[in-house]
Amino acid sequence: MNLTDRILMDISATTALVTGANRGFGRALARELLARGATVYAAARNPDLIDLPGARPLALDITDPASVAAAAATAGDVTLLVNNAGSSTGADLLTGDLDQIRLEMETHYLGTLSVVRAFAPVLERNGGGTILNVLSALSWFALPTDGAYVAAKAAEWGLTNSLRLTLAPAKIRVAGLHVGFMDTDMTRAVTAPKADPAQVAAYAVDHLAADAYEIVADDVSRDVRARLSGGVAALYPQLP
Repeated sequence: MNLTDRILMDISATTALVTGANRGFGRALARELLARGATVYAAARNPDLIDLPGARPLALDITDPASVAAAAATAGDVTLLVNNAGSSTGADLLTGDLDQIRLEMETHYLGTLSVVRAFAPVLERNGGGTILNVLSALSWFALPTDGAYVAAKAAEWGLTNSLRLTLAPAKIRVAGLHVGFMDTDMTRAVTAPKADPAQVAAYAVDHLAADAYEIVADDVSRDVRARLSGGVAALYPQLP
């Protein structure tokens, strides 16, 4: 997409809430939004861990309905919701602990949905707005390991597509961000090339401002998306 062809949203006029903003990509995205003049609620299970000057720390555990409801009651001026909070247990679907597999679904799928259900009325009351779900290249592509994470991210992608249609009449845009490995605590054991979270954050905010529905932030994700139309053979050439 050529950003010069779009009328850009004024990021400086937005009030954003970023979940999982105490570290990693969530922190980088909250910092980028603050740098562009946005008002930012930086949400985390422990808001004392928020160290971003100018941010409004907010307690939020996306797997706790009471915590989600309290956050929505507090942050009633939000016009941009970023669902970034996540987990990565490394659980295998066949041999992994079922509690860890449930945690992945409770976080990425049901937790994200819970936050959207709580904040959609807030955005609608404020005249509409944008929701960004931080997805992954693994929303589209599976690895032999981390099956629980892959399944949860694929479910979150489906959720994103459905909510995009459901919330459009309320003037709420739902966007998805796809990216491969980023250099965060969550991927410290990964030896593959990793993107700089600050660069991905800047790219994501540029495309949010341009009202993009799908933000594909790195070459890994672009390659996977290009191979989707080729079916299983294109995605998994190692299969017989």
